[in-house]
Amino acid sequence: MKLKISLAVLACFAFLAFTPPAEPYFEIAKNLDIFTTLFREVNAYYVDEVDPKPLIKTGIDGMLETLDPYTEFIPEEELESFTIQTTGQYAGIGALISTINKKNVVTHPYENFPAHRAGIKVGDEIISVDGKNVLGKNTREISALLKGNPQSDVSLVINRQGKEFSFKLKREQIKINNVTYHGMVDRQTGYIKMDEFTPGAAKEVEAAVVSLRQQGALRLILDLRENPGGLLYEAINIVNLFVPKGREVVSTRGKVSEWNKTYKTLNNPLDLEVPLVVLVDGSSASASEIVAGALQDYDRAVLIGQKTFGKGLVQTTRQLAYQAQVKITTARYYIPSGRCIQALDYSHRQKDGSVKKFADSVKQAFKTSRGRTVYDGGGLDPDMVVQRHPYGSALIQLVQSGLIFEYANRYCFEHPELSSFVNFSLSDKEYGQFESWLKDRKFVYATDLEKQIQELVSEASGVPKSGDVQSTLESMRSKIAANHAGYMTRFRDEIQPMLEEEIGFHAALHRGRVEAYLDHDKELLEAIRLLADEAAYQKLLLPH
Repeated sequence: MKLKISLAVLACFAFLAFTPPAEPYFEIAKNLDIFTTLFREVNAYYVDEVDPKPLIKTGIDGMLETLDPYTEFIPEEELESFTIQTTGQYAGIGALISTINKKNVVTHPYENFPAHRAGIKVGDEIISVDGKNVLGKNTREISALLKGNPQSDVSLVINRQGKEFSFKLKREQIKINNVTYHGMVDRQTGYIKMDEFTPGAAKEVEAAVVSLRQQGALRLILDLRENPGGLLYEAINIVNLFVPKGREVVSTRGKVSEWNKTYKTLNNPLDLEVPLVVLVDGSSASASEIVAGALQDYDRAVLIGQKTFGKGLVQTTRQLAYQAQVKITTARYYIPSGRCIQALDYSHRQKDGSVKKFADSVKQAFKTSRGRTVYDGGGLDPDMVVQRHPYGSALIQLVQSGLIFEYANRYCFEHPELSSFVNFSLSDKEYGQFESWLKDRKFVYATDLEKQIQELVSEASGVPKSGDVQSTLESMRSKIAANHAGYMTRFRDEIQPMLEEEIGFHAALHRGRVEAYLDHDKELLEAIRLLADEAAYQKLLLPH
């Protein structure tokens, strides 16, 4: 390792030696020399043995953190997971696993892949893989055991509600779908839920649109909420489904002028007339914003939801020595109106290293095709804002505890007949059973205020003659606890829908979840209502 580092640094010096003298190159050579000599001294004289790999990795990560969150170093051992993330492909059984309440459980068996076809369900606890006990192992170790060459065999033992089941599966190439659901939400409205932009995303959206039209869809909803983006060319091809050939979708501009490009639609569109709504939120980013922004700029769709994330930066992956890679932010992208929706200014960090959002005073106005005013520098503003109320602390604690997940698993095991979740609703009796189960599991809901008072009680107990203070604090804590004792009733309107969605997913994956939330998803219901009112839809696309 030391030899490799020395050779790499010498190679840098050799390159710089033949570079025309200039201040930037001198600074590069000078600081590389400082870094090399610093590491040499630490390695030679530090009191303990130094492992160069994590030490230098920490240095690299620290250096890149001063740029932006998207420029990152990818060492050889992390290349596989990076490739899976960007391509959505790997060889295995097709199941996502996580640790919930100290159990390694299946949280998502991908539809029509080995685990799902074999009958493995959400919530199944993995006991062993190929005869190796995996209890107590981390998910990375278990994932490594589950992956392998396509067509190779793998054996699993799982625990499902106290009963053990054995499975023998054959690994295969897994391609994670970008479109996780499509279906009709009423007689004339089709709905498409898209979670990623990996290879094939545009083809999946196209197939979904064709399928929905065959089912009678006269209007469409494209759901890009919580979609972090992905491949640029997939975003371009999705826009191309709804706008004419030869239209600009996005342009990129960076320091290397030869890399600046303008990307246009290359194919004939699939449908230029269908009324279209795009659902967005604060987690819609990057490629999602290119699709939503281009359709907004051409007045081809109405955006409903909340302001988007605001990531207007483009990354390029570059090869490094020893199979490592670096993902570098190389450009900003601009959508057809000319705006860049980047929200955070990483080029002007404050003294403490933090970054600010672009101030409203520096934002510029742009025009859509029909003359509507839109702005840059802060994500996309939806044409119709539907605010979400933040989740209450009771629901947050229930989700974080893993108990909603566990109860959904139990409920589905006890109700194997469940298939459709359209109009599914837990009865008062069933909700009461969930509340009783929580008490049996000794779940205690505590507000932030109560936690703070408890901390004060603990601190006061160590202070002499603080009995009166402790007594007062205990009295306050008891009153607060009594006040929220009926939290399951007070917060039922947000706890029950979340539990129903989780039950739907456990039983029928994405279809079940979508069917379960159809009747209480505010943005989706608003989109359905708007599309049914053609005059209101067209009015939103006019200058105002």
